[in-house]
Amino acid sequence: MLPEDRIRLQHMLDATQTAIGFLHARDRNDLDTDTMLLFATVRALEVIGEAAGKVSDNTRSAAPQIPWRAMIGMRNRLIHGYFDIDTEVVWRTVKSELPALASAIESALQV
Repeated sequence: MLPEDRIRLQHMLDATQTAIGFLHARDRNDLDTDTMLLFATVRALEVIGEAAGKVSDNTRSAAPQIPWRAMIGMRNRLIHGYFDIDTEVVWRTVKSELPALASAIESALQV
C-alpha cells in the first residue's frame, strides 16, 4: 500500500470514529435542533468521502469491502446539495453504516 493511501485510510477512520462519537448518546431529534452538531457530523462525512476519492485504484481494488463509490457519492451530495441535506440519511449513515465501515477500514490498514 502506498504511504499516501495509508494516510488517507487513517483520515477516513478518524473521521468515521469522530462522526460516531458526535452522535453517541444523542437522539435523532438532535440533528434537527443542534446546527453545530449537524454541521460537524456532515463535515466528518465529507472528509470520509474526500479521503476515499484520493485513495489509489490499487488500494481500492485490494479493499472491496469498503464502499468507495458510495462514500464519494455521499460526499458529493453533501457538498453540492448543501441546501437540501436529509438529516435522516445523515443519522442512518452514522448509526447504521459507519460502525461496519470503521471495521473495514481497520482491516484494510492491517495489510
